[in-house]
Amino acid sequence: MRKPSEEITTTLARNIRRLRSNQGLSQEQLADKSGLHRTYIGAVERGERNISLSSLEVIASALCVDVPSLLSKPLE
Repeated sequence: MRKPSEEITTTLARNIRRLRSNQGLSQEQLADKSGLHRTYIGAVERGERNISLSSLEVIASALCVDVPSLLSKPLE
């Protein structure tokens, strides 16, 4: 299976972590809002998981942003 580039994985991980922190959410709270498991959120934030489009959509929705915002460099 083909993996995404390290650059896009790192960008996604940083953006999710930053948005979550800025909203005062823990990984567990984001997991609850998105219907995903806490360990999955942590793995995505560490760039360890190849996230699916459906998971990307639910995380974006839970963070009140659109998908392109999560993939764009940088959200600082």
